[in-house]
Amino acid sequence: MNGVSEKAPEADAGRSPSGPPSEEERELTDSPERARSEPPRAVVPRWVQLTLLPLTLLAVWAVAKAAGKVLVIFIVAALIALILNPAVAFLQRTKLPRGLAVLAVYLAFFLMLSGIGVLLANPISNQVESFSRNVPNLVKKANKSLASAQSTLNNSGLHVQFIKQGKTALQSLQEKLIKGSSSIVSSAGGVLTEVVSAGFDFVLVFVLSVYMLLYGPRIGKLMRTYMPEGDGTPADDYPHLVQSAVARYVGGQLLFSLIMGTTAGVALYVLGVVGIFPDGRKYAVAFAVFYALMELVPYIGPIVGALPAVLIALFSDPISALWVVLMFVALQQLEGHIVAPQIFGHTLRINPLLVIFALLLGLQLHGIVGALIALPILSILRETAVYLGRHIEFEPWDRQSRRLL
Repeated sequence: MNGVSEKAPEADAGRSPSGPPSEEERELTDSPERARSEPPRAVVPRWVQLTLLPLTLLAVWAVAKAAGKVLVIFIVAALIALILNPAVAFLQRTKLPRGLAVLAVYLAFFLMLSGIGVLLANPISNQVESFSRNVPNLVKKANKSLASAQSTLNNSGLHVQFIKQGKTALQSLQEKLIKGSSSIVSSAGGVLTEVVSAGFDFVLVFVLSVYMLLYGPRIGKLMRTYMPEGDGTPADDYPHLVQSAVARYVGGQLLFSLIMGTTAGVALYVLGVVGIFPDGRKYAVAFAVFYALMELVPYIGPIVGALPAVLIALFSDPISALWVVLMFVALQQLEGHIVAPQIFGHTLRINPLLVIFALLLGLQLHGIVGALIALPILSILRETAVYLGRHIEFEPWDRQSRRLL
């Protein structure tokens, strides 16, 4: 698998110094399976290493920087196409035309999302409805806590006004929100523009992914044309390796979100059963689903996923909120030191330092979307480097002549 140059010593070991090749050696050399399994390595000349490769890297960077959002849209569409392509290929093996297979996969994908939504809608809606009915009680509890805190501070000689002129801090906040509604209305035009732009981008990504799936075999053939030749097996086929890299990332991310969401829901339910956070028992499913979805977003996802539970606990009792915060801190420590390394270490096969660098770079360049696509891109780059390392070699520089000079 490493090329002809590494197998040459073995061949020379079985050959007499002066005689013709043995019959066994001729069989090994003439075997079509052996010739196919060991394609010759492509040699990169020194002048290409010195001039063409650096110029190519600079050109790629310049084009990527100039493309900006357009490049991100194409990358997202390509990743979606890579994720759905195995299902399309499976349907094609049943003699279904590729166009109909693409249509069937997208219909099944949207039906699956709808089915998951229907299954989760009933328990989540029940919990949301229960929470909305419980809001007045939560506000009363919060007001009592504020009044108790106000009384304690007054008795201690600290004049911090939580309650002023018969109004609690929550009522004052409500009035301020109502007064600020005019500013929200004035900015509605900008929000609408952003929504329309996001909707257009979504439609464009959808259309591009459909075209990429339709022309998937041609794209794969083009990639094989410009990449060094493999040994003819799926394990050494560049398009197949790229698709496998993306599939491993998606599988690892879904498993990671499922584990973390389930763990958060169970932990909040336990806090509710023992009486530390009573509402955790009521809304455990909604908390778990929201936390699992937020885990798909790097960096800020775990923080945003914890906010609903923390805020509701804060309405009930500050001590309960402290316990909930400590629970999520412990959960995120478990996530960062045990769950994530175990899952992504087996799926991405990439050094954690490179993973952190890719996430930071993606976040810096294109925000949350950049962070979302950073890891699958890194996984593809890893497979590309490994593939090229098996099939190309750089022409060595003449070090002996430099020493003589």
